Amino acid sequence: MTSKIFRSIFITAIAVLAATLIIITSFLYDYFTDNQVKQLRDELLIASAGTETSGTDYLKNVKYNNFRLTWVAGDGTVLFDSQADEGVMDNHIDREEISEAFETGTGSSSRRSATLTEKTLYEAVLLSDGTVLRISIDRKSGFVLLLGLLYPVIIIVIIAVIISAVLAHKMSQKIIEPLNKLDLDNPSENDAYEEITPLLSRIHRQNMKIDRKVSELNRRKEEFDLITKNMREGLVLLDKNRIILTINSAAINVFGTDKNCVGNEFLTIDRKNDTRSALEKAFSDGHSEVRVQRNEREYQFDISCIETDGDTVGAVILVFDITEQADAERLRREFTANVSHELKTPLQSITGSAELIENGLVKPEDMSRFVGHIRKEATRLVTLVEDIIRLSQLDEQTELPKEDVSLYEIANEVCGILRDIAEKKNITLSVSGDIGNYFGVKNLLFEIIYNLCDNGIKYTHDGGKVEIDISETEKELTLKVSDNGSGIAPEHQARIFERFYRVDKSHSKKSGGTGLGLSIVKHSVLYHGGKISIRSGVDKGTVITVVLPKR
Repeated sequence: MTSKIFRSIFITAIAVLAATLIIITSFLYDYFTDNQVKQLRDELLIASAGTETSGTDYLKNVKYNNFRLTWVAGDGTVLFDSQADEGVMDNHIDREEISEAFETGTGSSSRRSATLTEKTLYEAVLLSDGTVLRISIDRKSGFVLLLGLLYPVIIIVIIAVIISAVLAHKMSQKIIEPLNKLDLDNPSENDAYEEITPLLSRIHRQNMKIDRKVSELNRRKEEFDLITKNMREGLVLLDKNRIILTINSAAINVFGTDKNCVGNEFLTIDRKNDTRSALEKAFSDGHSEVRVQRNEREYQFDISCIETDGDTVGAVILVFDITEQADAERLRREFTANVSHELKTPLQSITGSAELIENGLVKPEDMSRFVGHIRKEATRLVTLVEDIIRLSQLDEQTELPKEDVSLYEIANEVCGILRDIAEKKNITLSVSGDIGNYFGVKNLLFEIIYNLCDNGIKYTHDGGKVEIDISETEKELTLKVSDNGSGIAPEHQARIFERFYRVDKSHSKKSGGTGLGLSIVKHSVLYHGGKISIRSGVDKGTVITVVLPKR
């Protein structure tokens, strides 16, 4: 803008200078012409007086420097000319100034030369004897006059250009300075030029409108960031070129990246073929889904295309953690298969023994053994069904009656029930610690301690020990059941609480276990809002810790 103002001022100054030179030259030319005409007339009067007195003698004795005298008779014949031979000159009766002098007593005219560089002024006067005396002078034209002044004009122009440039620069800076100091954030507080007040008012209104829009956008962005930040699901927004526009914390954790990935291609954070194929399918078909494994967890990517006015402008990727759902589906399938298998085994045994008895193939002395076998398998079947029912109740979070109990007393009761079994293996059962007052479901708490102790006895060598320790604080109650048995290998520890999972299937069958004991323990602990953990090693024993919150 400064350069434009500078050019405008500079060009204006030069134009004014040129116009001024032309006007001044014109006025000076006219002024000197008028003066020269007046001088010429005075000289003509002097010459006419001399001619009236002395005639040709006077005219011949006059010195001619710049002007020319011509004496014309009444018929137009040239009687005398100061610059030419009057004998060869044409008749001057038709000359404008001479004919005018014959008519009015005086005459004037001017004529240009063929080259247009000179102009001749003529003045004529009628003498008393009827003749006309004419005086003339040559003068240069205005253009020639200007050429004659070319050198001083050039000097003047150069000086004027320099002065114009300096002044134009200073004036442009001075004009721009208040504009550069304008506070556009507060347009109404400026006092620069009255002419720009309407513009500042419009800027003020526009600023207020922009501020409202920015505030609204910031509010919506904060809401969006807050929502996406607290989403459990991962969210990734892409443009049509697969460039990441935004990504929330959950998606960052899934893809193992950071916020710096925004602005990069999606392939920079996930190059897996399954994801890339699903993304391309979404852009072509509008939607796609794919299940992938990431960080030992299972996710479902739900990819949808974003369209505006029929044009694809990007895509949104929703990442759902379906690990628990997938595990639940797997557990349900395994549970169904295991239940079928576990129920089938005792039923087949009962059916086989009953058929032998029915067909009379059992000797009388063996009858009691077969009946005992049927009773044993039926009892095992009933136990299995009861465990399944109990697990179903825990899964459905069925409301069970709670009461104030003492875990120490429950532990002693469990030891009393299992003492005979423990003594057969010469295993020592002991209870120690605090009273462990707790408000909970007594049957479930009994199941927890019973199953943990029962497992400890089953998997502890003869002469071993199973210890129950109870401790409590104001906020929680801790139950530890430890043994010095065979222990559990690390690869099995993560799955021992699954239904029907057995570390040693053959040993479990011999012990009569259903494979649901530890699963019931886990769900009973979760029912009370507690946590369960295991610490074990092969031939180093096992310690299972249950922490129950007090309410």
